[in-house]
Amino acid sequence: MKLFMKILGIAILIAIGVGFYFRLTDDLVTGDRIIGIAVLASAFILMPIFLVVRWRGKKLKDYTLSEENMKKMRETGID
Repeated sequence: MKLFMKILGIAILIAIGVGFYFRLTDDLVTGDRIIGIAVLASAFILMPIFLVVRWRGKKLKDYTLSEENMKKMRETGID
């Protein structure tokens, strides 16, 4: 899954670069479309995959500010 994320990330960066190249060669519409599709792919495909991979196996309870975690913070002196 990590390899797929790396390949997808590199492909998105290349697509953004190609989009800017098209914009420089006076084909603004095509360049804007390529950049837009790459940004949408990064937001709706790459980011959710990244979040699933990073949160797999972790407990959300450890990262929320609950009364139990507040007590732990007070005991250790973290304010």
